[in-house]
Amino acid sequence: MRPESNDAIFAEIAEERRIMADTLATLTTEQWDTQSLCDAWTVRDVAAHLVMPLVTPLWKFGLTMARYRGNFDRANQHITRRTRIEHGDNLPELLAAKAHSTFTPPGKGPLAPLADILVHGQDIRRPLNLAYVIPEHRQVAVLDFLTGYSGDTPFSKPIDSVRWQATDLAWSQGDGPVVEGPAVSLMLILTGRGCALADTTGPGTEVLARQMSGQG
Repeated sequence: MRPESNDAIFAEIAEERRIMADTLATLTTEQWDTQSLCDAWTVRDVAAHLVMPLVTPLWKFGLTMARYRGNFDRANQHITRRTRIEHGDNLPELLAAKAHSTFTPPGKGPLAPLADILVHGQDIRRPLNLAYVIPEHRQVAVLDFLTGYSGDTPFSKPIDSVRWQATDLAWSQGDGPVVEGPAVSLMLILTGRGCALADTTGPGTEVLARQMSGQG
Protein backbone atom coordinates (compact mmCIF):
# COMPACT_ATOMS: atom_id res chain seq x y z
CA MET A 1 0.00 0.00 0.00
CA ARG A 2 1.30 3.44 -0.93
CA PRO A 3 2.15 5.77 2.02
CA GLU A 4 -0.89 8.00 2.54
CA SER A 5 0.68 11.07 4.17
CA ASN A 6 3.80 13.16 3.78
CA ASP A 7 4.99 12.05 7.23
CA ALA A 8 4.65 8.41 6.15
CA ILE A 9 6.61 9.07 2.95
CA PHE A 10 9.39 10.83 4.86
CA ALA A 11 9.58 7.83 7.20
CA GLU A 12 10.02 5.58 4.16
CA ILE A 13 12.77 7.88 2.83
CA ALA A 14 14.58 7.82 6.18
CA GLU A 15 14.55 4.04 6.26
CA GLU A 16 15.91 3.80 2.70
CA ARG A 17 18.69 6.28 3.55
CA ARG A 18 19.71 4.27 6.60
CA ILE A 19 19.75 1.05 4.55
CA MET A 20 21.87 2.75 1.90
CA ALA A 21 24.21 4.13 4.56
CA ASP A 22 24.71 0.64 5.97
CA THR A 23 25.57 -0.63 2.49
CA LEU A 24 28.01 2.21 1.82
CA ALA A 25 29.77 1.54 5.12
CA THR A 26 30.77 -1.94 3.87
CA LEU A 27 32.33 -0.85 0.55
CA THR A 28 35.97 -1.32 -0.33
CA THR A 29 38.07 1.40 -1.98
CA GLU A 30 37.69 -0.38 -5.31
CA GLN A 31 33.91 -0.42 -4.94
CA TRP A 32 33.79 3.28 -4.04
CA ASP A 33 35.72 4.03 -7.25
CA THR A 34 33.47 1.86 -9.47
CA GLN A 35 31.60 3.57 -12.30
CA SER A 36 27.92 3.98 -11.35
CA LEU A 37 24.96 3.95 -13.72
CA CYS A 38 25.22 7.75 -13.83
CA ASP A 39 27.44 9.07 -16.61
CA ALA A 40 30.79 10.37 -15.30
CA TRP A 41 29.91 9.57 -11.66
CA THR A 42 31.53 6.91 -9.53
CA VAL A 43 29.76 5.21 -6.64
CA ARG A 44 31.35 7.80 -4.33
CA ASP A 45 29.97 10.64 -6.48
CA VAL A 46 26.44 9.21 -6.29
CA ALA A 47 26.76 8.83 -2.53
CA ALA A 48 27.90 12.45 -2.32
CA HIS A 49 24.87 13.48 -4.39
CA LEU A 50 22.57 11.71 -1.93
CA VAL A 51 24.20 13.55 0.98
CA MET A 52 24.50 16.90 -0.80
CA PRO A 53 20.93 18.24 -0.22
CA LEU A 54 21.10 17.13 3.42
CA VAL A 55 24.19 19.23 4.21
CA THR A 56 23.87 22.14 1.74
CA PRO A 57 21.88 25.24 2.79
CA LEU A 58 19.29 26.28 0.24
CA TRP A 59 20.91 29.72 -0.09
CA LYS A 60 24.20 28.14 -1.14
CA PHE A 61 22.47 26.11 -3.82
CA GLY A 62 20.75 29.29 -4.98
CA LEU A 63 24.08 31.09 -5.31
CA THR A 64 25.52 28.18 -7.25
CA MET A 65 22.51 28.19 -9.57
CA ALA A 66 23.12 31.90 -10.20
CA ARG A 67 26.80 31.19 -10.89
CA TYR A 68 25.79 28.69 -13.57
CA ARG A 69 23.03 30.97 -14.94
CA GLY A 70 20.18 28.74 -13.82
CA ASN A 71 21.65 25.50 -15.18
CA PHE A 72 20.48 22.98 -12.58
CA ASP A 73 22.62 20.09 -13.86
CA ARG A 74 25.85 22.09 -13.71
CA ALA A 75 25.00 23.49 -10.27
CA ASN A 76 24.16 19.99 -9.03
CA GLN A 77 27.45 18.61 -10.36
CA HIS A 78 29.43 21.43 -8.76
CA ILE A 79 27.91 21.05 -5.29
CA THR A 80 28.08 17.26 -5.49
CA ARG A 81 31.79 17.54 -6.28
CA ARG A 82 32.31 19.89 -3.30
CA THR A 83 30.38 17.50 -1.06
CA ARG A 84 32.57 14.60 -2.19
CA ILE A 85 35.75 16.57 -1.53
CA GLU A 86 34.65 17.85 1.90
CA HIS A 87 32.84 14.75 3.19
CA GLY A 88 34.12 11.87 1.07
CA ASP A 89 35.32 9.86 4.07
CA ASN A 90 32.13 10.37 6.08
CA LEU A 91 29.34 9.91 3.54
CA PRO A 92 27.77 6.80 5.16
CA GLU A 93 27.72 8.45 8.59
CA LEU A 94 26.21 11.68 7.24
CA LEU A 95 23.54 9.86 5.24
CA ALA A 96 22.50 7.94 8.35
CA ALA A 97 22.68 10.92 10.70
CA LYS A 98 20.53 13.10 8.43
CA ALA A 99 18.19 10.36 7.23
CA HIS A 100 15.14 12.14 8.68
CA SER A 101 15.67 15.33 6.65
CA THR A 102 12.41 16.54 5.11
CA PHE A 103 14.03 18.59 2.36
CA THR A 104 12.24 18.43 -0.99
CA PRO A 105 13.27 20.05 -4.27
CA PRO A 106 11.38 23.32 -4.89
CA GLY A 107 8.05 22.62 -6.54
CA LYS A 108 8.11 18.91 -5.80
CA GLY A 109 6.71 16.88 -2.91
CA PRO A 110 8.25 14.09 -0.82
CA LEU A 111 7.88 11.48 -3.56
CA ALA A 112 10.77 13.23 -5.34
CA PRO A 113 13.37 12.38 -2.65
CA LEU A 114 11.86 8.89 -2.35
CA ALA A 115 12.43 8.41 -6.07
CA ASP A 116 15.90 9.90 -5.68
CA ILE A 117 17.08 7.48 -2.99
CA LEU A 118 15.55 4.43 -4.72
CA VAL A 119 16.89 5.19 -8.19
CA HIS A 120 20.33 6.31 -7.03
CA GLY A 121 20.44 3.28 -4.78
CA GLN A 122 20.22 1.20 -7.95
CA ASP A 123 22.87 3.39 -9.60
CA ILE A 124 25.18 2.20 -6.83
CA ARG A 125 24.04 -1.39 -6.28
CA ARG A 126 23.67 -2.67 -9.84
CA PRO A 127 27.29 -2.09 -10.96
CA LEU A 128 28.47 -3.67 -7.69
CA ASN A 129 26.08 -6.65 -8.01
CA LEU A 130 24.61 -5.91 -4.59
CA ALA A 131 21.14 -7.41 -4.16
CA TYR A 132 18.42 -5.38 -2.47
CA VAL A 133 14.66 -5.91 -2.65
CA ILE A 134 12.75 -2.62 -2.47
CA PRO A 135 9.39 -3.00 -0.69
CA GLU A 136 6.65 -3.27 -3.31
CA HIS A 137 4.57 -0.34 -2.05
CA ARG A 138 7.58 1.97 -2.45
CA GLN A 139 8.14 0.75 -5.99
CA VAL A 140 4.49 1.39 -6.87
CA ALA A 141 4.55 4.88 -5.30
CA VAL A 142 7.66 5.85 -7.25
CA LEU A 143 6.42 4.36 -10.54
CA ASP A 144 3.16 6.30 -10.20
CA PHE A 145 5.18 9.43 -9.48
CA LEU A 146 7.56 8.98 -12.40
CA THR A 147 4.72 8.37 -14.85
CA GLY A 148 2.71 11.32 -13.52
CA TYR A 149 -0.17 9.25 -12.17
CA SER A 150 0.43 10.07 -8.48
CA GLY A 151 -1.11 13.53 -8.48
CA ASP A 152 2.31 15.00 -7.69
CA THR A 153 4.75 16.75 -10.01
CA PRO A 154 6.61 14.07 -11.99
CA PHE A 155 10.30 13.69 -11.22
CA SER A 156 10.97 12.99 -14.87
CA LYS A 157 9.11 13.66 -18.11
CA PRO A 158 6.78 10.68 -18.62
CA ILE A 159 7.25 8.61 -21.75
CA ASP A 160 3.62 8.30 -22.78
CA SER A 161 3.87 6.36 -26.03
CA VAL A 162 4.07 2.94 -24.37
CA ARG A 163 2.22 0.89 -21.81
CA TRP A 164 4.35 0.04 -18.80
CA GLN A 165 3.73 -3.39 -17.27
CA ALA A 166 5.64 -4.62 -14.23
CA THR A 167 6.22 -8.36 -14.27
CA ASP A 168 7.00 -8.77 -10.58
CA LEU A 169 4.16 -6.81 -8.99
CA ALA A 170 0.66 -5.57 -9.83
CA TRP A 171 1.32 -2.28 -11.62
CA SER A 172 0.76 -0.92 -15.11
CA GLN A 173 0.23 2.52 -16.64
CA GLY A 174 -0.01 4.18 -20.03
CA ASP A 175 -1.23 3.30 -23.50
CA GLY A 176 0.61 1.98 -26.52
CA PRO A 177 3.03 -0.85 -27.24
CA VAL A 178 3.70 -2.84 -24.07
CA VAL A 179 7.00 -2.74 -22.22
CA GLU A 180 7.24 -5.55 -19.68
CA GLY A 181 9.92 -5.92 -17.07
CA PRO A 182 10.77 -5.81 -13.36
CA ALA A 183 9.46 -2.72 -11.60
CA VAL A 184 12.94 -1.54 -10.66
CA SER A 185 14.04 -1.75 -14.30
CA LEU A 186 11.03 0.32 -15.38
CA MET A 187 12.01 2.89 -12.74
CA LEU A 188 15.49 3.09 -14.19
CA ILE A 189 14.25 3.47 -17.76
CA LEU A 190 11.86 6.24 -16.72
CA THR A 191 14.81 8.13 -15.27
CA GLY A 192 16.98 7.73 -18.35
CA ARG A 193 19.01 4.60 -17.56
CA GLY A 194 18.96 2.90 -20.94
CA CYS A 195 20.95 -0.07 -19.68
CA ALA A 196 17.76 -1.36 -18.04
CA LEU A 197 16.13 -1.87 -21.45
CA ALA A 198 17.94 -5.21 -21.54
CA ASP A 199 15.66 -6.35 -18.69
CA THR A 200 12.46 -5.71 -20.66
CA THR A 201 10.47 -7.41 -23.39
CA GLY A 202 7.50 -6.47 -25.57
CA PRO A 203 7.00 -4.33 -28.67
CA GLY A 204 7.39 -1.12 -26.67
CA THR A 205 11.03 -1.90 -25.86
CA GLU A 206 12.07 -1.13 -29.43
CA VAL A 207 10.10 2.13 -29.29
CA LEU A 208 11.95 3.13 -26.12
CA ALA A 209 15.32 2.13 -27.58
CA ARG A 210 14.73 4.51 -30.51
CA GLN A 211 13.55 7.29 -28.23
CA MET A 212 16.48 6.97 -25.85
CA SER A 213 18.99 6.90 -28.69
CA GLY A 214 17.49 10.07 -30.13
CA GLN A 215 16.12 8.37 -33.23
CA GLY A 216 12.46 8.35 -32.30
